[in-house]
Amino acid sequence: MLIKALAAIAAGIVLATNAFAQRTGEVGVASPYVTIDNEPPPKLIVDPTPLAAGLAHGIVWIQYRVENVHILPVFGPGALNVSPRIGHLHVHIDDLPWGWVEANDVNTISVAGLPPGNHKILVELVDAQHHLFAGCTECRQTVTFTVPEGTSHSH
Repeated sequence: MLIKALAAIAAGIVLATNAFAQRTGEVGVASPYVTIDNEPPPKLIVDPTPLAAGLAHGIVWIQYRVENVHILPVFGPGALNVSPRIGHLHVHIDDLPWGWVEANDVNTISVAGLPPGNHKILVELVDAQHHLFAGCTECRQTVTFTVPEGTSHSH
């Protein structure tokens, strides 16, 4: 009798688990092994405030994430037709004429050594040939912040 009751409970758990299970295709994450037809435009989401823990020490950590694009160190015209699409970030500080390429997907831009005062960082999501993605209305974002006085900036 006890064995039949336990078997019935186990069968109920299996059926309930299957009923609530979600297929991976339903969570909206594309497989890198399949070409995506009609990919939605890429999107860049940048936290408008650097992490306070770093800023207190003169280190700027700005978190970001991207949608509908993979951040990879792959460049050139041949990479423009890859699906799912690939790209990278351009990062510029305080309107200086130079910047750098962020081609890893750690989701945090890290800058040390800025002097105390007001600063801004421009983050751009670009394709493999360093152009903003066509049709991407959110591929360029600016974060403004203040490095506090008294922080060490000799990292």
